[in-house]
Amino acid sequence: MKTPAQILAQNASGSPGQSWTSATPTGNQSGPQGGAPHQNAQISLETKTLINMIFARFMAIYGHKFKSCFESENEIRLAKREWALSLSGYSEAELVAAINRCKETLAWMPTVSEFIAILNDLNGDYGLPAVRTAYIEACMNADKPSAHHWSHRAIYHAGRATGWFRLRSEEERQVLPDFRYNYEVICRRVRAGEELDEPVPVALENKSDDTLAAFIRQWSESQSVDEVTATKLLYFMTKPKGSRTRAKFKALAQKQLLELKLPISLPDDYQ
Repeated sequence: MKTPAQILAQNASGSPGQSWTSATPTGNQSGPQGGAPHQNAQISLETKTLINMIFARFMAIYGHKFKSCFESENEIRLAKREWALSLSGYSEAELVAAINRCKETLAWMPTVSEFIAILNDLNGDYGLPAVRTAYIEACMNADKPSAHHWSHRAIYHAGRATGWFRLRSEEERQVLPDFRYNYEVICRRVRAGEELDEPVPVALENKSDDTLAAFIRQWSESQSVDEVTATKLLYFMTKPKGSRTRAKFKALAQKQLLELKLPISLPDDYQ
């Protein structure tokens, strides 16, 4: 058994060092016992690092209670993989805040569902969506940001700080880190009690029927597809026409159609 001090031993970069938690892989491309790959098996390096941080913190906080939750390294590997799949998209600041809430209120390490409930409770205090949810809303409405009714003003301000053109045109791996930074800065301002300015609508003729959001609603009804699925399928339309990014996301949507066994075709454009 390793001590909390060994678990939290840091390397030269300041990250948790090799330990029973951090050295245990956070999942891989194969299923249990080397079987077939899981669906959506890809987990980013950033997410793996954050999950290692969470487990190292829990080891330090709960000690032997933490170890008693797992009988083998294979169990902890599977647990870390499930946590990684469930928490992808949350920022480090959100996860640290949730860990601190656990330390203050829970005698035992939480399950992943309990941890997510704590995350939602913390975010819900101010009505702030998770980073990835906010990013998707910003991308979906980057063409006419002033005309959209934002679920939270923080998303609009983070989108404006990041750049609407970038959100429309650049790939997620390029623009999401900058959006995340801007969103977290604005979220801190909200939590500090600052009132954000409301987006000012542009005085143009009413073309609400031409917006992507309205098109998605109409398309989902006409194809008998729920609006959440329709939004994911038509995400490619937020990217510039003729771009490789748009073509890539459309190809992914076509693949999803096949997986869902939906006998429908994707539109080329909405205007």
